[in-house]
Amino acid sequence: MDLEGYPSFKKGMFAEAREIKKRISEEIGDWITVSIGIGTNRFLAKTAAGLTKPDGLDEINFKNFMSIYKKLSLRDFCGISFANEKRLREVGIYSVVDFYNAPVGKLRSAFKSVLADFWFLRLRGWEVDDIETERKSFGNSYSLPKPLCRPDDLAPILQKLVFKTGARMRKKGFKAKGISLAVFYRDRPFWHKSVTFQQYFFATTDIYKKAFEILSQSPFKKPVSKLAVSCFSLAKIDKIQLGLFENTGRKINLVKAVDRVNKKWGDFCLIPGLMINTDKFAVDRIAFGGVK
Repeated sequence: MDLEGYPSFKKGMFAEAREIKKRISEEIGDWITVSIGIGTNRFLAKTAAGLTKPDGLDEINFKNFMSIYKKLSLRDFCGISFANEKRLREVGIYSVVDFYNAPVGKLRSAFKSVLADFWFLRLRGWEVDDIETERKSFGNSYSLPKPLCRPDDLAPILQKLVFKTGARMRKKGFKAKGISLAVFYRDRPFWHKSVTFQQYFFATTDIYKKAFEILSQSPFKKPVSKLAVSCFSLAKIDKIQLGLFENTGRKINLVKAVDRVNKKWGDFCLIPGLMINTDKFAVDRIAFGGVK
């Protein structure tokens, strides 16, 4: 993690961070706060940004990283889901310190993929998250601040998740054939289902209908802590199969028109009625790594 001329480099980063916070306060308003993290890679910067909220400025460096690791849990790391935490526990990794000290061989036994090598480097401050890879899915997730159980109660949040997912997918020129839904419950069980359909879809309404059908199939009716949805089996195709009972051309034109309006006037200028007032329990966040 050592850097040439580190003190001056560090001073410059903190100056830039303070300038960002100052401009947000002066040009937007002091009612908006921002937490900024500094690190030798994107992962550590992201982790540092979450250490002090809602108005923090923290750094993870070669001097303090271990003391910070001792205070965090595995699930505090962006990218360590319930499933990944379970994989790590199965090989005897129960804490972030265990994670850092684990040899690559043990990590490979847990992840069974190149992710093991990425995590080994990521935890040591090397940058591995700026590698351009083939896009395989678009997704969104949200941790619920209030316990909701019934699919109908979760529907507005699901609508907002697929609204953002669909817009991002279309912006990149993709259509999808698959939907994956994951539901995390407050007492820690986890339910997940993925479905691949025969026809490609692109409209937010279609994504929502398919995702809600999957959500309704969950056998658990217990308080939900987190909801995640993604679209997969992507393809960049100009033409799709015309529907027998709907005007596909009109749907394409309508979706394009809504996307144009939201691009010009704001992401949530035109929204489905089900999304009205969702900002009260599903706040907007910028996905880490999603902004170039």
